[in-house]
Order: sequence, then structure tokens, then C-alpha cells
Amino acid sequence: MHELFNELISHQTKKLLELAQEIEPGVTEEDILQPFDFPKLEMSPYFRYEEGILHGLLSAKAAMLSKV
Repeated sequence: MHELFNELISHQTKKLLELAQEIEPGVTEEDILQPFDFPKLEMSPYFRYEEGILHGLLSAKAAMLSKV
């Protein structure tokens, strides 16, 4: 299960980074952790949606690990 979450998180991070780079060229993986530094990302509903999915996966993984 741990490996599955890692794979899902990795895929979603890549998807979010690709979307972010379409919106704001030159953005890095570290930059997407602080989207408020980039107004175009901050205001993009598409970016925010995909970011929410990533945060949901991270939360689910944390919950799973807390029960192990």
C-alpha cells in the first residue's frame, strides 16, 4: 500500500508540475509548494484542483502511516 501511495503521489506531482509550467513557464517542483508566489498559479482553478488532489493523496498517505 505504501508503494501505491508513493506512485500516485509521484504521478500527481508530475502532472501538477507540467500544468504549472504551462501556466507559468520556468516554475520548478519546489515552486509549486509555494504557489502564492506566482499569481497566475494562485488564480488558476485548474492548478488549484490538481493541487487539491495532491494534498488529498498526501493526507491519505499520512493517515495510513499513522495506523501502521
